[in-house]
Amino acid sequence: MSTLKLATNALHAGHDVTANAGTRAVPIYQTTSYVFKNSDHAANLFSLQELGFIYTRLNNPTNQILQERLAAVEGGIGAVVFASGTSAISTGLLTLLKAGDHIVASSSLYGGTYNLLKVTLPRLGITTTFVDADNPDNFKHAVQDNTRAFFVESLGNPKLDVLDLEAIAVHSKAAGVPFIVDNTVASPVLLNPIKHGADIVIHSLTKYIGGQGTSLGGAIIDAGTFDWANGKFPEFTEPSAGYHGLVYHEALGAAAYTFKLILEGLRDFGGALSPFNAFQIIQGLETLPVRIKQHSENALELAKWLEQQDEVAWVNYPGLASSKYKALSDKYLPKGQSGVITFGAKGGYDAAKAIVDNSKLFSLLANIGDTKSLIIHPASTTHQQLTDAEQESTGTSKDLIRLSVGIEDIEDLKADLKEAFKAIK
Repeated sequence: MSTLKLATNALHAGHDVTANAGTRAVPIYQTTSYVFKNSDHAANLFSLQELGFIYTRLNNPTNQILQERLAAVEGGIGAVVFASGTSAISTGLLTLLKAGDHIVASSSLYGGTYNLLKVTLPRLGITTTFVDADNPDNFKHAVQDNTRAFFVESLGNPKLDVLDLEAIAVHSKAAGVPFIVDNTVASPVLLNPIKHGADIVIHSLTKYIGGQGTSLGGAIIDAGTFDWANGKFPEFTEPSAGYHGLVYHEALGAAAYTFKLILEGLRDFGGALSPFNAFQIIQGLETLPVRIKQHSENALELAKWLEQQDEVAWVNYPGLASSKYKALSDKYLPKGQSGVITFGAKGGYDAAKAIVDNSKLFSLLANIGDTKSLIIHPASTTHQQLTDAEQESTGTSKDLIRLSVGIEDIEDLKADLKEAFKAIK
């Protein structure tokens, strides 16, 4: 599949029809466990002498097809799927880090991720320095002796800042740490962070890849480019007490992180993706190249329209000529800037809530990436737990409304917002 284009891989990668009873659609393997041929076969699977299926918490044939397909569309050597995007982030970090380690992260993160890094991980002895990612040099200046990862979102939610991934990657390589990029908002159709220096890519599959608002899921794609034997990650170069003394880097080479996510991350933290959800997400992935194009076209047209409305104080969308990120958008997102828009309501906090409460086609809920259009007021919901200063650093002002623009007729979306604006006159 390596020579095929992304849209083709999104439909075919990972699914060998001859190995799946000739099924054209990916089957749902709704089973918890798998029958071994005999005791020796079971022993070989548990000792990694043979690869195969043991228990669905570790892997499953439906999930495996999704993993291979995600690796193909993102350009990685392997992928692992999880029960949610948050599960992917937490398991990915906890598989990699230990007490006393440090992360340098962009401050413009989804509220749940920000809270994980700021509040929860410090209880386990893992700390984070948040930096303004508009200046890539801020990452270099924040590196400490115990820094073990850089973490960013390629397109921040809800700030919609487009990061200069290549410039940040220079600093991660100089620091000898993996560069982790959450690529949820952009999607692999619009941006492949691995091509710009990322070592690890994360997705909430719940969003654009699933696309229908039906199924939670998350994924980690391993680029296979990071040198785990550089001296900073002894868990990869010394015998693992949790897996028969396995030395991950020695036994598995470039795929060491992928296997550690399965053998320790899924085994110990248990955030396995349901095979049924994997099946649902595969259906979404197959149409992602078509959908994300329409999301992007609708969002750009709606953003331009919003700039002309009297009730709107400002509009933020990377594809706009007025965006401070337009140059970076042209470089990293030339095929489209995805479907998320933020704008400010004249009248501030109360006006923003009034618009949200009076929309009809835009559904008020905490999600993005659905085929249907969505709306929310982050300052009172998704980023409510942050202080005013933290909200500002993540790009969440009191007047900010976040739209996830769906694939409806654009004129109907304009009319719906126009009617909602009447609530603040």
